[in-house]
Amino acid sequence: MSATHRAMANILVLGAGLVGGWVADVLAADGHDVTAVDENPKVLAARHPSVRGLQESVDRSIAERHRPDVVVNALPGRIGHRVRRNLLEDGHAVADLAFTAEDPGQLNEVAGEHGGRLVWDIGVAPGLSNLLLAEGVRRHGTLKHGRVRVGGNPVDQDGGWSYMAPFSPYDVIEEYTRPARIVRGGEVITVPALSERVRFDVQGRGEMEAFLTDGLRSVLDTIPAHELTEATVRWPGHIDRFLQGGGAHDEDSLVQAWAWDPSRPEFTWMEVVVEGVGKSRWVLDDQGGGGGSSMARTTGAITCAVVEHMLAGLVPPGVHAPEDVGGGLLERCLATYAKHGIVLREV
Repeated sequence: MSATHRAMANILVLGAGLVGGWVADVLAADGHDVTAVDENPKVLAARHPSVRGLQESVDRSIAERHRPDVVVNALPGRIGHRVRRNLLEDGHAVADLAFTAEDPGQLNEVAGEHGGRLVWDIGVAPGLSNLLLAEGVRRHGTLKHGRVRVGGNPVDQDGGWSYMAPFSPYDVIEEYTRPARIVRGGEVITVPALSERVRFDVQGRGEMEAFLTDGLRSVLDTIPAHELTEATVRWPGHIDRFLQGGGAHDEDSLVQAWAWDPSRPEFTWMEVVVEGVGKSRWVLDDQGGGGGSSMARTTGAITCAVVEHMLAGLVPPGVHAPEDVGGGLLERCLATYAKHGIVLREV
């Protein structure tokens, strides 16, 4: 199938939460035959009229029964990795946004043997940030410095957590506790999560706080750099609250405290800065609204772009990080952003 001609495809979306549901709705509106699988009947009932909702747990038989052209893995990280091997052994194409501690690259041999295809970490960061870092290397050679700062937060502080989780809160907790891998002096080192906290001004938003997290992942191996960091951005006071009592919190209580409130305005902000022989800087600032929550659409649009890239035959068998996928994936992602009114500015 050519990159310029695309017929309706059979898409299976595993997980119809905030992001997976947005992806299912958009792909259905684009004319694809979409089935969304989730155990929660409320999220299935909220889908686009053309989306076929399937209320059940995910097992191997689902993909066998539906024989999809592409599977979207939008499951929480704690279960998202379990399905990958089965999908690849059955030769499926997988657009994978399940954020997991496990490295899907370990399944590359399995994918190659069975003709399976998987592109992983297809969100804002990691995801779009990977593609921008790779573009920085293309422009400026080995990076003297590369920095990613990213966060999805409520527009207004609330005197408490000043946060609500746009994806699985359990994944956020793991992000806060997993040691962060960064590049210093051209070597990969590990530092404690939440370290090197810094406050800075976000134009039009006010003072926010960034802290190191383990979001570089594949680019630790694919992006040549002397220094490379990724930090999560929150309102000041959020991490102080998390660290009270040594950071020991009941997970279920945090899940409840960080529950998503669709009526509350929120925004997604990301900055990617690269410096080599020259310097480039990109800024994403997207506020949710009638087109969906900002995190759902900024993450979901990248996922939809990867789905279309797979349908266009531009992803070979194997397991691929976003920056390793050719065929103009960055351009396709930016075009999908533009289609949905999401602006990434180079400043």
